[in-house]
Amino acid sequence: MVQEHLLRRGIKDVRVIQAMLKVPRHLFVESALADRAYDDGPLPIGEKQTISQPYMVALMTEALELSGEERVLEVGTGSGYQTAVLAELSANVFSVEKVRFLAARARALLDDLDYYNIAIHVGDGTLGWSEHAPFDAILVTANSPALPEPLLGQLSLGGKLVIPLGDEEAQSLRLVKRTASGLEQQTLGECRFVKLCGKYGWPE
Repeated sequence: MVQEHLLRRGIKDVRVIQAMLKVPRHLFVESALADRAYDDGPLPIGEKQTISQPYMVALMTEALELSGEERVLEVGTGSGYQTAVLAELSANVFSVEKVRFLAARARALLDDLDYYNIAIHVGDGTLGWSEHAPFDAILVTANSPALPEPLLGQLSLGGKLVIPLGDEEAQSLRLVKRTASGLEQQTLGECRFVKLCGKYGWPE
């Protein structure tokens, strides 16, 4: 997976590569799909949600430029795979998942894998997690029609937000940086994600 789908497509951050080598992706999918876990494509995890393709996980994580000291907010726990990768690379991960079943399943697996620097909350991810803000990095694993204002408000000065933006047909992955003079945006490429539903996302 790392050689074929990450290195050959330009992923360079050594820490990201090491994290992707370490986290056992096959444990985060249904057993019937385990033989496809390391293919470069998304897979269903139930509740109309997916586990993102390995390259997209690596690309989004690399864009955050994590050093290991950060407090990270993840919007959309899903299977918990991206959560585990972030936990390998930061001090603390605060993850919000709207589907209680997915949150509980991810929590159990992450506990089994001894990830104790992760907190998971069931709720509307577009609201962020204000009790633990500000965050040095925010990663959103679902597509939003616009930048959710609460997430921007919870991003620290110098912090980075990675989020898919667009509609059902055309989406782009954006990197947003908060600077002293305001927000800077950069497009990282095209993408395809499930909808981010919530008060500041898509309606349910």
